[in-house]
Amino acid sequence: MRYFEALAATLHFGRAAEMVHVSQPALSAQIMEMEKHLGVKLVERTRSNTLLTDKGHEILTHARTVLAAVDRLEEAARRSSGTLEGLLRLGIIPTVAPYLVPKMVPFLRREHPLIEIELKEAVTDRLLVDLAEGRLDAIIAAIPIDMDSVVAKSLFVDRFYMAMSANESDVLLSPMTETEVDPERLLLLEEGHCLREQALSVCKAASKRSLVNFGATSMTTLLQMVSNDMGMTLIPELAIETETARTPIRIVPFTEPAPSREIGLIWRRSSPRRADMEALAEAIIASRQKAIAPRLANQLSGNARL
Repeated sequence: MRYFEALAATLHFGRAAEMVHVSQPALSAQIMEMEKHLGVKLVERTRSNTLLTDKGHEILTHARTVLAAVDRLEEAARRSSGTLEGLLRLGIIPTVAPYLVPKMVPFLRREHPLIEIELKEAVTDRLLVDLAEGRLDAIIAAIPIDMDSVVAKSLFVDRFYMAMSANESDVLLSPMTETEVDPERLLLLEEGHCLREQALSVCKAASKRSLVNFGATSMTTLLQMVSNDMGMTLIPELAIETETARTPIRIVPFTEPAPSREIGLIWRRSSPRRADMEALAEAIIASRQKAIAPRLANQLSGNARL
């Protein structure tokens, strides 16, 4: 079933074999053995494609349920009565992970030495699917999340700033208002990133026709475009220390109340690990201060004279 799940995820025997660390012939043999045992055809093989049959899609749903139950069984066997011990599978959105993980993980390992952390970075929708299907224990993402099956605990509020080229010829007042944003120079992350929708919400004047027709895959790529005077973009406070250290950009604050997003820890309502989740949230809150730019005040004071 692990091999079949990997094949369903990749639709490629070679990549699936690499994912589960076996040879391609071994994986292929196990898939054929599974088909023989169940008496159904799970996979349609052609010269150019590998596809799941209708029965394969149906079996995949049941297989994932069984695998999630097995994971919970193994987790229960590994865990002692302590909090934050054993394996914890955590998903984090891309606009938070690079800035929070370097401070969060060492803190967790220091304060909870028996924890084993497995991280996955993906957009919110993908993480929510993995959470619902038991492949993740919790996720860190922007809240609120409109799902009755999950519980969310607030971790911190992340304020937005405007990032623009250090050579930008236009002069923006600092602090600036949301109406000062030129929609024709607003750069966004690609579809699927919640920060894209948050930027559009902040910059309400931006119509789809006036937006720059380019979607970056990461905050770093977006800010490289900004530094080369291709436009401007929203940057979360959490990202400022890291991104300004490697990219020459200018940071301009908004007038109060500044736009922001709320970052939370989200887990399944049915999870038996509520105590672990509460402890994890407290640990993230405690480590969060180390992820905020120590030189943010200096960065902004430099912009104040613009």
